[in-house]
Amino acid sequence: MKLVPTINHWSNEALHLSLLKKKRLQWVDYLRGIAIILVVYHHVRIGIERSDIIVPAALVKANMIFYSFRMPLFFMLSGIFINRSLLKKSGLEIAGIKFEKLLYPYFVWVFIQISLQLVFGEFTNTSRGLTDFTYIFYNPRYLDQFWYLPALFNATMFYLLIKTKLKPNAWQHLGVALALYFTAPYFQGVSIMSDWMEFYIFFAVGDTISALFFQQKAQKFFNNIWTFILIIPFFIAAQLYYLKNDIGYTTLLTNVQSIRENYLSHAWGQMVFLFIAFIGCVTMFKLAFLLQRLQVLSFLRVLGYHSLQIYVMHVIITGCTRILLVKYFDIVNPYVLLFGSIAVGVILPIVIYNLLIKDNVGWFLFSYRRRKNSATVVSAAASTEVRTEMIAS
Repeated sequence: MKLVPTINHWSNEALHLSLLKKKRLQWVDYLRGIAIILVVYHHVRIGIERSDIIVPAALVKANMIFYSFRMPLFFMLSGIFINRSLLKKSGLEIAGIKFEKLLYPYFVWVFIQISLQLVFGEFTNTSRGLTDFTYIFYNPRYLDQFWYLPALFNATMFYLLIKTKLKPNAWQHLGVALALYFTAPYFQGVSIMSDWMEFYIFFAVGDTISALFFQQKAQKFFNNIWTFILIIPFFIAAQLYYLKNDIGYTTLLTNVQSIRENYLSHAWGQMVFLFIAFIGCVTMFKLAFLLQRLQVLSFLRVLGYHSLQIYVMHVIITGCTRILLVKYFDIVNPYVLLFGSIAVGVILPIVIYNLLIKDNVGWFLFSYRRRKNSATVVSAAASTEVRTEMIAS
C-alpha cells in the first residue's frame, strides 16, 4: 500500500510537478514547452540522418515548418520581458543575472559535450578535435545547439547598453535592429557576432510591443479562439511558401562574396523571412494562450519550466539513446528512433536536474554559487522574465 505514495512522491520530486500549482504566467511555460520539443525534434532528426538512416520526407518537412519561427519566437519573448526587469533592477544587476543564467551554463555544458564527443568519438557521428574548444569563444554555430545562449546574452547586453546610455525611442530602436539584421551576414565567420545581430530585430520588436502586450485589448486578442482560427490560413500559406522557396536564416547565411554579388535578392529573402517568422510567432503566441485558457496538456508547462536543463543536456542524452537503440538493439526504424529519443531527451534532463543537480551534488553545473534552496534563487517578480530566456535552437 505504501508503494503508490512512494512512487507518486518520487515522480513529483523528479519532475517538479508542484510548479503546476504555482502562480505563474502559464502561457510562457506552454510556449517554451512547445519550442523545446521542436528543438529536440530538430537535433534528433539530424543525429539520425548522420547515422545514415533515411528519415521520411514528411518528418523532415514537419521539422522545417517550425524551423522558420522557433528562434525568432523566443528572442521576441525575451524582449517582451526585458524592459519590465529594467524597471526593477539596474543594468548591472540584470547583466549579472544573465551571466549566471545564460553564459555560465553555456561554458560548463559546451565544454562537457565537446569533451564527451572527443572521448567517445568512435561511437558518435560528430567529428571533434581540440580546435573545437576555441569555437566556444568566437564561433558557437559549430558547436551543435549551443549558439543560442551566447547570442541571447549578447543581445541582452547590447539592449542594456543602448537603452541605458542612448535611450532611443521605439522607431530608432527598430531602425538599429534592422540595420544589424541586414549586416549580420557579413560577420558570419564570427558567429558570436552574427548570431545576436541577426536575431536582435525580434528582441527589439518584443521590447517595442511590451508596453501594449499586457493591456486588456491585447490579452483579449490572444485569448480569442476565433482570431486564432482566422490566422491559421495565413500561417499555412506562409509555411508552404517557406518550404517551397527554402528561405531561412540558415540558407540566407551564404558566403560574403555571394551576398555582395546578389545583394538585392539576398535582402529580399531576408525581408520575406521576417514576414514569415512574425506570422509564425503570432500564431504560436495565440496557441499558448489558448492552451492556458483550456488548461490542457499541462506536461508542456513542466517541459517549458525546465527548458534550459533540457536544452543543454538533450544532445548528449539523445545521442546516447540513439547509439544504444541502433548498435545494441538493432533498431533502425526512423519513427521509433525519432519519437523514442525525443521522449527520453525531454524527460531525462528534468529528472537528472531535480534529483542530482538542483540542491544536490551537481549544483555547480548550473550556477557558480551554491544556494541553500534553489527555489529562492530569483524573486517571484523576476523569475518569469529570467526563465523566458531559457530555450533553445
